[in-house]
Amino acid sequence: MRAEIRKIHEMMESADYVTDPAIATSVHLAMTLKKPLLIEGHAGVGKTEVAKVMARMLGTALIRLQCYEGLDAAQALYEWNYPKQLLHIKLEENTPHTMSEKEAAIFSPPFLIRRPLLQAISATGAPPVLLIDEIDRADEEFEAFLLEVLSDFQVTIPEIGTIKATQPPYVILTSNRVRELSDALRRRCLYLWIDFPGFDKEVRIVTRKVPGVNERLAREISRFMETVRTIRLAKVPGVAETLDWAQALSSLHADHLDEELVTETLGCVVKDADDVKRLKRELATGGIGRFVAAQS
Repeated sequence: MRAEIRKIHEMMESADYVTDPAIATSVHLAMTLKKPLLIEGHAGVGKTEVAKVMARMLGTALIRLQCYEGLDAAQALYEWNYPKQLLHIKLEENTPHTMSEKEAAIFSPPFLIRRPLLQAISATGAPPVLLIDEIDRADEEFEAFLLEVLSDFQVTIPEIGTIKATQPPYVILTSNRVRELSDALRRRCLYLWIDFPGFDKEVRIVTRKVPGVNERLAREISRFMETVRTIRLAKVPGVAETLDWAQALSSLHADHLDEELVTETLGCVVKDADDVKRLKRELATGGIGRFVAAQS
């Protein structure tokens, strides 16, 4: 591992993120080349956490834009504070200012509501980390608009003028592949796929994130989850579910898995009624040994 990558690896680990060379390399390149990093993968594998860890290890602000269907430029970029403008107009009714002066006053920075994209572009000091979360949930029109903003890191507000980033933010985009992203956006970004962790990595994650968890329990949970992900389910559980389950079992003072305990806590692992039924059938057929036998 190159020295630069090793340093990022160590910084991410010290920021409480269990990483690997591929993730550390992608983060290093995104920081060095100042290019957006598009991270795809299954839900709950730690994509969003990469941006949070970057902000922690750089000691800078994290600015998050949560995408959803119907998100538009005004909600992502800026809006005018209409109630504040109306109040100002009312207070200024009897002043000698001209109409153009009053208009200039209300369309000025104090009346501007800076949404995440403008916050990131206009930030002063250390460049922030801009997290554009679940970009695949936004529509194609917003994606095209976003591509333009990320190309120049500037925005023109008609009443004020052009605001350009003095230091472009570090940009992380995440996607769960709800829809396919455009080639134009992909070409603009570096790319990282985060898969479900292997057994050893998941054990490390559990022991790191759930203090005091029993070592045997951590290994049995990780082996169980590894087996569950080989079963055809509607919603395959990610690392987030692993940690929820580990915390729940730890709170119940469990030190190993048994069939009764697993059955009673399946709601931490799968969140779909049919998936619960299927896992219960699998447990009834093969027993707990089928899920943790490789551990012995």
